Amino acid sequence: MKAVLPDSKIPKRWYNILPDLPEPLAPPLDPETDEPMEPEKLLRIFAEELVKQEMSTERHIEIPKEVRELYAKIGRPTPLFRATNLEKVLGTPARIYFKYEGATVTGSHKINTALAQAYYAKEQGIERLVTETGAGQWGTALSLAGALLGLKVRVYMARASYQQKPYRKTIMRLYGAEIYPSPSDRTEIGRKFLAEDPNHPGGLGIAISEAIEDVLKDEKARYALGSVLNHVLMHQTVIGLEAQEQMKEFEEPDVIVGCVGGGSNFAGLAYPFVRDVLSGKKEYEFIAVEPRAAPSMTRGVYKYDFGDSGGYTPKMKMHTLGHTYYVPPIHAGGLRYHGLAPTLSVLINHGIVKPVAYHQNEVFQAAELFAKTEGIIPAPESSHAIKAAIDRALKAKEEGKAEVVLFNLSGHGLLDLKGYEDYLDGRLQDYEPDYFPALEG
Repeated sequence: MKAVLPDSKIPKRWYNILPDLPEPLAPPLDPETDEPMEPEKLLRIFAEELVKQEMSTERHIEIPKEVRELYAKIGRPTPLFRATNLEKVLGTPARIYFKYEGATVTGSHKINTALAQAYYAKEQGIERLVTETGAGQWGTALSLAGALLGLKVRVYMARASYQQKPYRKTIMRLYGAEIYPSPSDRTEIGRKFLAEDPNHPGGLGIAISEAIEDVLKDEKARYALGSVLNHVLMHQTVIGLEAQEQMKEFEEPDVIVGCVGGGSNFAGLAYPFVRDVLSGKKEYEFIAVEPRAAPSMTRGVYKYDFGDSGGYTPKMKMHTLGHTYYVPPIHAGGLRYHGLAPTLSVLINHGIVKPVAYHQNEVFQAAELFAKTEGIIPAPESSHAIKAAIDRALKAKEEGKAEVVLFNLSGHGLLDLKGYEDYLDGRLQDYEPDYFPALEG
């Protein structure tokens, strides 16, 4: 059972949650003064239109026709499936649906914002985009977006993933991007971390610092971000807007689930549904899932912190483990981040979104069951959502409730087979650190 929309149903507007939040976002702070950040300073880092979108209080922002055409080219609208085989194996009265972002040509949801960011950069006359990537899905997406729009792309990839996922590098190079393991010897912040540990596994926070340092050396370059900031999450709402249309062919969901690193794919599915809850039109339950190795939602502190490890970004008020937190080298590289989207942090604080955390072995076990029943090998990141959906379906079985669960399968795992090999061979290690810098002071 699946629902497929025609190209004409690609959303024409992104949904911006800022005007509907239960409280205003705390302003970003200038890292040099600790005063509210002047938008003009952000223009040296981001494309101008993205800065405007970040600050916008418009509920809907039009998607340019050229971007919608590119969305159709890369596989939007993506299909929505019912996981009937999984339901049968679980013996649950629950119905489980999933939005499959792995159907895009780059294999994940990341292309939704990559195309938008590259489009606005091209319109401004920017020649080069620089970014970070964890598992490589974001780097892959921006590399293709650069190729389609005629922009040079440079990617700093967290070293652990750079080593675990070699074919991600190959794809990015095929799309014309330069790629370097992070920490690298190309930047001051990279050399600092390598001096402390020549085998440092890196992380999104360090890779972000390297990318921004790189951008600040080149007037023709700008930074592209894969998650966390509001404009990125807003671009992803095409997922949820499509899912709302597709679920009309089936039934209303009761529970909406997504994995979380910075928050973009969770927000992409959930925020259009959150809008209906905030307006009092509907009642849904939202579950956000993270790894126990990077538990910013379940064990972090809500405070101002840097979005990167080097302290180059504006400070944002968010759930954080501390920007110097050493994230263990789990295979879900896209979730290896110390912080959280500020908008998602507000929703968690108000009890609208409920966070949970899992170890990677139990996540891979859920992924194995999903692969055997539904045929799709999911990305380790997405498998966190699968684990939560399975747990919810089993709870429905215990309670005899015919609950409807919808989750975002944000990417395939065909380039994550080293992680699956480690899991099948019993070499996968669970991490649950006890020390988090944000808890100090």
